Amino acid sequence: MSYDRRTAFTGDHFPMKTSESTPEKPSDNTSQEVSFDLLRNNVRVAYAEVANASNAGDCCGESASCCGVSDDTAINALISTRLGYSSDELSQVPSGADMGLGCGNPKAIAALKPGETVIDLGSGGGFDCFLASPEVGSNGQVIGIDMTPDMIAKARKNAEKGQYKNVEFRLGEIEHLPVADAVADVIISNCVINLSPNKPQVFKEAFRVLKPGGRLAISDVVATIELPEAMRNDELLIAGCMGNASLIEELEKILAEAGSRDLTTPPTDASRHVTTDWAPGRGAEDHVVSATIEAIKVVN
Repeated sequence: MSYDRRTAFTGDHFPMKTSESTPEKPSDNTSQEVSFDLLRNNVRVAYAEVANASNAGDCCGESASCCGVSDDTAINALISTRLGYSSDELSQVPSGADMGLGCGNPKAIAALKPGETVIDLGSGGGFDCFLASPEVGSNGQVIGIDMTPDMIAKARKNAEKGQYKNVEFRLGEIEHLPVADAVADVIISNCVINLSPNKPQVFKEAFRVLKPGGRLAISDVVATIELPEAMRNDELLIAGCMGNASLIEELEKILAEAGSRDLTTPPTDASRHVTTDWAPGRGAEDHVVSATIEAIKVVN
């Protein structure tokens, strides 16, 4: 089965820039932040369309799959099992929470314990939050952060359906987390950080909210070689989690500067066929892979 991850963001579902609206290369911090905000807004609009299409059950007008999103539960289940989720895990979450938007299973590497506080960066419909909920138990807490109001609304509705008492969802950007300092034992994220235009700020914030000795357990798309300029500027590939992927060595440097130790970034076994399916015929698998990112916050 092939599912072109870009098809969720075509036509009216993604606001393509015209030559008049394309921002010039930033010359200072202010113009750079404006450029970042434009990119974030493009992604926000695209994923709002995904959330609303999934809610309506029409999947952006596709009958099968778009960006891994489908109104067919069996398709989403197949996608997720290929990424490492078990059938038992899939049966635990409310219908509609598994949107097939991930590129791995961060909970599998998180080693969650009862009583821990978990933060999910880019929580979408709440899928990974709901899987983390029973792991941390009634004395633990799971906080999902997403910058798209439609996704937050969807996740909160799913939480009500599943009657989760230890899960909450907050609207916010992963570059500016609406969370106090040093509250999280674990940060998870699934195929989201690649979307950020300011990854150093993402990890700076992540380590701010982590307790000393806290853990990162992330599944994401990374670049193994530099992407061609055409791919870097392709907004459909950016929203599809490929065009803005950072080189592995760049991420390792960013994480080290943010205050991590015991860093590992191995590609996942499912990586090759996952990235091939996302953009069939585009050669994305020659440039990007799905990887796990594990790190621990240095104890000063």
